[in-house]
Amino acid sequence: MAKSNLSSNAGFSLLEVLVATALLASALVSLAQLFAMATKSNIGSRNTTYAAVLAQQKLEELRSLAWGFDQVGLPISDITTDTTKTPEDPIGGTGLSPSPQTSLGENTTGWVDYIDSFGNKQGTGSAPPQNAIYTRRWMVSPLPTNPNNTLVIQVLVFRNKDRGAADQGAVKRLPEEARMITVKTRKAR
Repeated sequence: MAKSNLSSNAGFSLLEVLVATALLASALVSLAQLFAMATKSNIGSRNTTYAAVLAQQKLEELRSLAWGFDQVGLPISDITTDTTKTPEDPIGGTGLSPSPQTSLGENTTGWVDYIDSFGNKQGTGSAPPQNAIYTRRWMVSPLPTNPNNTLVIQVLVFRNKDRGAADQGAVKRLPEEARMITVKTRKAR
């Protein structure tokens, strides 16, 4: 009777198991990193989208203010509505009056409001209240080629944090922020 010869193909060697385990571990680490990057990207996208919604909301508030002509043809300009409150107050605000050139680069009372996590206005002033999450700044300026009949309205929305050099000179939009611009012209009623 002959002895059966055991082949080396009968099982895995310790070295093969270690190599397979190392490959699996590196794949899992890469997958975890990918998951973390996707989560961070989703949070950034959510913040950018919410900032864009808040910017659009402010643009619509400002665009709804009177800027046209009366029955006789005289210009009508709403320069008193306070859009930093809910509901808007017809007096005590800046309306569509021209803003200081620095109103996008610094918190300027009358051209800034603060928003909480539920989208509610928390007031105006040079510093955000404690429960505010977003700062919303806007600038209203006459169009240089038609200053009596056309306004350029810009809105910048960002989470409350130090923007560093982005507020200097030509104000820049950073990631997770929104900046929108529109033009409003006088129309006859």
